Amino acid sequence: MKFISAEDIAAVFDYTEFIPLLKEAFLGDFTVPQRHHYEYENGVGENTSTLLLMPAWSNGRYVGIKTVTVSPYNGEFDLPSIQGIYTLIDAKNGMVKTQMEAKMLTVKRTAATSALASLYLSREDATTLLMVGTGALAPELIMAHHKVRPIQKVLIWGRSIEKAEVVKEQLAHLELKIEVVASLEDALPKADIISVATLSREPLVLGKWLLPGQHLDLVGAYRPDMRETDDEALKRSSIFIDHPGALRESGDLAIPLEQGGIQKEDIQGELKDLGKAGKLARKTDREITIFKSVGHALEDLSAALYVMKKLRS
Repeated sequence: MKFISAEDIAAVFDYTEFIPLLKEAFLGDFTVPQRHHYEYENGVGENTSTLLLMPAWSNGRYVGIKTVTVSPYNGEFDLPSIQGIYTLIDAKNGMVKTQMEAKMLTVKRTAATSALASLYLSREDATTLLMVGTGALAPELIMAHHKVRPIQKVLIWGRSIEKAEVVKEQLAHLELKIEVVASLEDALPKADIISVATLSREPLVLGKWLLPGQHLDLVGAYRPDMRETDDEALKRSSIFIDHPGALRESGDLAIPLEQGGIQKEDIQGELKDLGKAGKLARKTDREITIFKSVGHALEDLSAALYVMKKLRS
């Protein structure tokens, strides 16, 4: 059994290659059970950590399962909040074929999913991206969006200016104008695409700041008590999700659904619906669109199979 490291994954992963494969996967024949989601005490602070078990399989071929922990205090240990491992199994005989470092696999597939959604939902002439958050996902989201839209300028906002500067340095190889910003409120009207990847418990992006034509990519707030945007933003926007689990797993949707801020009927569709339509889903250039992602085991299996094939070749 071979172990595939984060370095191995990063060395072969190409967003230009993988995003079309992910599009096809959402239209393919895969089984994706509901993921298991548990909270546990971490002994560091009052906020619990999360254990996620995410299975998926293609009948007769491969079974994959990702085991992930999300630790909200890992910044204190200079570690990413996401840790885990991905196991790929031969469906014919149950033998473990390979295991992969799941953190890198997760950030890559998550960024690719956001970029795929952006192909359907953001304006085709989008040139400015605002990145809200400075974690491991931030540079990947920027690179992935850059692959599908003519991004020329990137604004980066985070609670720590120092961490935002680190993200900027990580992207120095790209031919982009990159600026660290101090005010989220001032930066938001300048962006065509706003990508948000945080562990915020309170809304960061407010609906009153949004302008016609913007696309809001919500990647963080993976628990029912977390939010990255408010009810007004949802009411002003056409809302799309990666899969139905987003309605209960993220506070961005679970809270306003429970409190009556929005209704289930306000959800315009899932990523697979966008794929089946196969065209730009926004109706006008002035429409505000939202894509809420909480992660899907199909994305992991697709990414794992892609990485394995690339390494074999």
